[in-house]
Amino acid sequence: MSTAIIWLRRDLRLVDHAALAAACAAHERVLPVYIHAPQEEAPWAPGAASQWWLHHSLEALSGALLQRGGRLHLAAGDSLSELSRLIAQSGASALYWTRCYEPVLVARDTRIKAQLRERGIVVQSYPGNVWLEPWQISRAPGQAYRMFSPFWNKLRAQLAPQRPLPEPRPRVWAKLPGSVSLSALGLAPRIPWAKGLAHTWHPGEAGARARLKRFGERALGDYAAGRERPADAGGSQLSPHLHFGEITPRQILHGLRKRAERRGEGTHAGLEAYLRELGWREFGCHLLHHFPRTCEQNFNPRFDAFRWAEADDRVLGRWQRGLTGVPLVDAGMRELWSTGWMHNRVRMIVASFLTKNLRLHWHHGARWFWDTLVDADLANNTLNWQWVAGCGADAAPYFRVFNPHTQAARFDPEARYLKRWLPELAGLQARLLLEPWRDPAALRRCGYPSPMIDPKASRLAALEAFTALPD
Repeated sequence: MSTAIIWLRRDLRLVDHAALAAACAAHERVLPVYIHAPQEEAPWAPGAASQWWLHHSLEALSGALLQRGGRLHLAAGDSLSELSRLIAQSGASALYWTRCYEPVLVARDTRIKAQLRERGIVVQSYPGNVWLEPWQISRAPGQAYRMFSPFWNKLRAQLAPQRPLPEPRPRVWAKLPGSVSLSALGLAPRIPWAKGLAHTWHPGEAGARARLKRFGERALGDYAAGRERPADAGGSQLSPHLHFGEITPRQILHGLRKRAERRGEGTHAGLEAYLRELGWREFGCHLLHHFPRTCEQNFNPRFDAFRWAEADDRVLGRWQRGLTGVPLVDAGMRELWSTGWMHNRVRMIVASFLTKNLRLHWHHGARWFWDTLVDADLANNTLNWQWVAGCGADAAPYFRVFNPHTQAARFDPEARYLKRWLPELAGLQARLLLEPWRDPAALRRCGYPSPMIDPKASRLAALEAFTALPD
């Protein structure tokens, strides 16, 4: 009776799982394994919010396997050493996994695959949680896309309906003694916003399916407009589930299309707008694969000469805690701190404020988001911060500086989002709430800070610095 190990990483699900399906089809016994090795992801080991999510996602997967008569074997340490030990202990002749695309993990997996194959172990890897792998789309052989629109046009043309793979069942779920306890992995850090995360999110495959269903029923039809309003639940909020592989893009596309067919809607603007947003996720993966140094270095080398402001812990701390005195920026940062999430448009605004009004390096923002976002993803975090800062691929023009006040007036005209996250200002009229410093007496009464910087003057200073860049 042959035994295979399925090495689980960012594929914490049972449905639409190509690697698991292949292992179950080819072997009588299958051993599900998760190895905690954050040191192998340095310098981008999972942040605190990601660790919280991972703990609960592993807990959910473990429970699902127990219901099916299996057990998730947990280990910690060097991945190759642990895999070698488990192969010897179980007598496994094969190892299966789903591919990761972060540069350091690609290098690690390549090394592990080569060494185990030299020992006679069959090692098979399968596509990750993307529609198409990052090397499958190119402008010409060996040429990566640098602009989103042509990339998306080519990807969109290849999105044929595909039925997700059903949940596979091995003849026997293999089990081994000596599994590390989930609590021993230390993945549930005592973070101040843990209660807010637990109130907001339900990690795991079942939580992902429930969120997809809710999005399809309540928000998809109005997605093109609704996604722009931070006070409304207009987005899918599926990104953390996608990052941890609790659901796949294929499942999402299939589920939303089935819903549209049942309602006789066909392809509509909301669905197309949402698919395009998922396309940005694929574009980020494409860029990180072809330009692996961009998580640390500017995509556009012109910006290596940009005069960033000197880092100031006091200034950075006010931005992080939502105490800048600029309501929409502060509301977004407090939403992040409370829930591990921030509305997409508000993410752009707070990033613009940091990199252009405060002129602090985008690294500071990328690191803070990495630690506090439940959907922190290296490819997308890098793409988004460089895009806003103006130094990335397909970047917003350097002269585009988001005005937090006009953005709030346009997308939160009744100040519902601001009132939700800035309760000290909730008693003010919506017009005054957008710019509370216009009433200094009211500002003193509520205890909200005055603006730490003049948005107009800081915008002009940023533009002056940008125009000084060498051609």
